[in-house]
Amino acid sequence: MLKFEITAKLRAIVGEKHYRDDQEALVAHSYDGTPMLQSLPDGVIYPASTEEVSQIMKVLSEYRIPLVSRGSGSNLCGGTVPSEGGIVMVMHRMNSILEVDLENLTATVQPGLITAEMIAHIESLGLFYPPDPSSMKISTIGGNIAECSGGLRGLKYGTTKDYVIGLEAVLANGSIIRTGGKLMKDVAGYDLTKLLVGSEGTLAIITEAILKLIPPPKAKKTMLAMYKDIYGAARTVSKIIESKIIPATLEFMDNPTIRVVDDFAKLGLPLDMEAVLLIEQDGDPETVERDIARIREICELEKADRLEVAESREEADRLLTARRSAFTALARLRPTTMLEDATVPRSKIADMVLRINEIAKKYNVTIATFGHAGDGNLHPTATTDARDKEEVHRVEEAFAEIFEASIELGGTITGEHGVGMVKAPYLEWKVGAPGIEVMRGIKAAFDPHNLLNPGKVFAKESRKRVVLQHG
Repeated sequence: MLKFEITAKLRAIVGEKHYRDDQEALVAHSYDGTPMLQSLPDGVIYPASTEEVSQIMKVLSEYRIPLVSRGSGSNLCGGTVPSEGGIVMVMHRMNSILEVDLENLTATVQPGLITAEMIAHIESLGLFYPPDPSSMKISTIGGNIAECSGGLRGLKYGTTKDYVIGLEAVLANGSIIRTGGKLMKDVAGYDLTKLLVGSEGTLAIITEAILKLIPPPKAKKTMLAMYKDIYGAARTVSKIIESKIIPATLEFMDNPTIRVVDDFAKLGLPLDMEAVLLIEQDGDPETVERDIARIREICELEKADRLEVAESREEADRLLTARRSAFTALARLRPTTMLEDATVPRSKIADMVLRINEIAKKYNVTIATFGHAGDGNLHPTATTDARDKEEVHRVEEAFAEIFEASIELGGTITGEHGVGMVKAPYLEWKVGAPGIEVMRGIKAAFDPHNLLNPGKVFAKESRKRVVLQHG
């Protein structure tokens, strides 16, 4: 428990009921969406404004108390687990759309706003905000920004970083900074906006964001391509991009994922298929028709067993919803679900899928693979049981080898989930020791006393890398 004088100061800022240190609140904020990670904070605070966040940080800075800011805690890298105690700052009271500027096509929002609620409002105005993480019904905009969330539309439209053009943020000492703005061009100094996006709450606390909006596509068409040859499905992805077609969505599910998704969503998918591609194109009607026709040709050339085009928007939405439910469906199989993400160049997607299967077999673990195949971002997902320590160890070793394979193929250890605690031991594999030192220097400049989300991104000890010999 924090000293009475500190809690009294914090309660004076937010009000008695918006600072809690009862056991229920502490336990509820001791974990996030990542399995097998938990640590109790000393208190939980719920600010209502940027000024309150600033005042809170001035108190915590004075007493050198760590802080973890969080939205819904849906992240999968241990990014909001208070591993070093301190205060968890929950941003849900700051959940407003402050402005939608139709002249500049921007939305100014607070960090606690639920992603899907914002998207629904923007679409009701005839505009489009493309980033669509699978967790968008519960995740917050602030969490999306902290992790630089991706989504099913990332291939064509990019990820969260491509739509955040201005930020208001509070530093560890309580100072308030503003970056960017309603601008399409701004090269005045270092790009602090892009630096803060994806910084996982380790550099500053986001309190407001200016987001870029775009006109919505005029037409959409969705199709399923089903394969008995997993390599043919993966090869199709590369061929589509090679043909200079960039679909809005190009998603991959392997056979284990197909089975659980079908059981969950009752789509009537053929269970003998080794892989399914979910493909959506949008844009002008003529372009959509032309692209879908060419994609169909490519699928047939790569020996797709079946091709189906959604007959209505409702049917298409049902297919997309089913893909978004892949993690939920897999989580029904066993007590513990470990979902990872590894990204490779699009041309290497077939090789990566096969490597994942080989590694799963080597370690005798069950790994289903799905993900954003069009941008090379795969989600190998292991179903296991945290009580079986030996099996969990094998799963962890398998994932380490999957990360190694990804790097070997020119990829990275995480495409959208972030580093947090889970990937911290592997970060040096990707960026090298000099890269780690540069990042540590940036962290020290923003947060010299290491108060903001300590214990994340930088591992106390990097895992030894063993270069794989394949073939």
